[in-house]
Amino acid sequence: MKIKTAVSIILSLSFAGLCAAGQPADFWIEGGRKVIDQSGRRIAATRPFLRIISLYGAHSENLFALGCQESIIGVSTHEDFPPEARQKPVFSYHDDPEKFLAARPDLVLTRPMIDRGYPQFVQRLENSGITVVSLQPGTVEEMVVYWRILGLLTGREAQAEAMVDQFNRAVAGLKALTVGIHPKKRVYFEAIHPKMKTFSPDSMAVFALETAGGVNVAADAQPVRGTNIAAYGKERILARAGDIDVFIAQSGTMNQPTVELIKAESGFRAIRAVKADQVYLIDERLISRPTLRLLEGIFEIGKILYPEDFPEKAREIIQEAEN
Repeated sequence: MKIKTAVSIILSLSFAGLCAAGQPADFWIEGGRKVIDQSGRRIAATRPFLRIISLYGAHSENLFALGCQESIIGVSTHEDFPPEARQKPVFSYHDDPEKFLAARPDLVLTRPMIDRGYPQFVQRLENSGITVVSLQPGTVEEMVVYWRILGLLTGREAQAEAMVDQFNRAVAGLKALTVGIHPKKRVYFEAIHPKMKTFSPDSMAVFALETAGGVNVAADAQPVRGTNIAAYGKERILARAGDIDVFIAQSGTMNQPTVELIKAESGFRAIRAVKADQVYLIDERLISRPTLRLLEGIFEIGKILYPEDFPEKAREIIQEAEN
């Protein structure tokens, strides 16, 4: 059985039916120790990779979480978590490939946008005998597959399973905490303000919102080109103006609004959340990256939605799951 199928079963059991199954991952573990990445590469993980360059912050964060800090010989630009990542040499797909070759990596972890945008760079690495693996999960189901792949590639399979178990137990506890809350807060979750885009219903951000007990008012949003971003538009937002109890916007590289900018948007004074001063920003790294910090994103959203009932008990649940 392919691991991607097994993961669907495991997640369904772990979440006790509270998490709807998503689409199968575009990457998986096949035949025990063979990884198929998002570009269709087949990598035989016969031994752990020991000299790794990570070109995506989530890769680096997860490698540190798995205890692979000694195997990381390079990270991407603008890394900031964990703080130790800032001590590693910095690499970029804009660099001359010779810089990578001089570092003698045995594995370069990338993501699909690098494969698509810089094929000559990737081919140069592969032609020089360097293994390239391209991964970027967009859903929670894919995230679990991704963690297991990283565990297999680094010889940290037990640590990867521990991450999965920690996440599952925390999510189950948080869902149990919010299941009895009535009425639940209805939320518009903004992804990109200038384009009036939200998140797709199966995205990690919406998973975080719903786990925290929120109701996604844009559940009918359609993903853009298979991404976790969905088109919505001002007209549809304003059509739901009276239903939006809380307006939350991700803040970071993809979206850089301020609360004042959102409130001042033409027509937004009609939105219930704007009238009630219930407009908030949340760090995109907590709700859009496939790392254990997604639990922190759930916590931050819950704290916004239910400040009196959620924070203390939720923090206990997350801390207990770590042990």
